[in-house]
Amino acid sequence: MAISVAFVDDHPILLEGLVSLYSNKEDLAIVGKGENAVDALKLVEELDPDVIVVDLSMPGDALSAIEIILQRYQRTRIIVFTASSSIESAIQVLGLGVSGYVLKGSTASDLHEAIRTVYAGNTFITPGFATKVIMSMKTEALRRKTQVHLRLSAREEQIVGYLMRGSTNREIASCLDISEKTVKHYMTVLMQKLDARNRLEVVLAAQKLSVAHEASVQKAYN
Repeated sequence: MAISVAFVDDHPILLEGLVSLYSNKEDLAIVGKGENAVDALKLVEELDPDVIVVDLSMPGDALSAIEIILQRYQRTRIIVFTASSSIESAIQVLGLGVSGYVLKGSTASDLHEAIRTVYAGNTFITPGFATKVIMSMKTEALRRKTQVHLRLSAREEQIVGYLMRGSTNREIASCLDISEKTVKHYMTVLMQKLDARNRLEVVLAAQKLSVAHEASVQKAYN
């Protein structure tokens, strides 16, 4: 059975070219075309295509249309076909749940392969560009993992609190009823843990860590 496909692009010549080119493929059945985000929603709602290929810069709220399709019409696979080689854009839409990200500089066979790949339940990203996207996603995941595991102990947080008030090591030791040597030990640990070179950088890094932690907690509750 042929894969039913719909195309959405606001460039008439390109749109007609896509429809004409892929209509000749025996394994594909072009069921519809559109020019904007509203058209994309109508095509999916009325025609229930196996795959819809959309331009990320199509008129209207493209991201909103993509999210609605993903939420309401989960059977239809989405391929973003775009001129944007922005890694951030790719990660954003892939994070939403689109199945493919194909650059408009790709070959006709690449887009054909993308359609077949996502129809089979897999993900397709333009070769070459895929490596950059995957590496960026791994880096971001590592950063988040580091933030999750990087936590200050109760004593370390106390010392950072005093540092923020401008207290000296001797003053901190007196307030916490510990030796000045112990305070220096904690300072060394804090500088290593926060990758800081001095007291000021310890304070700045601790503040960033606190903000990141609060944001993650807030996101979890929302």
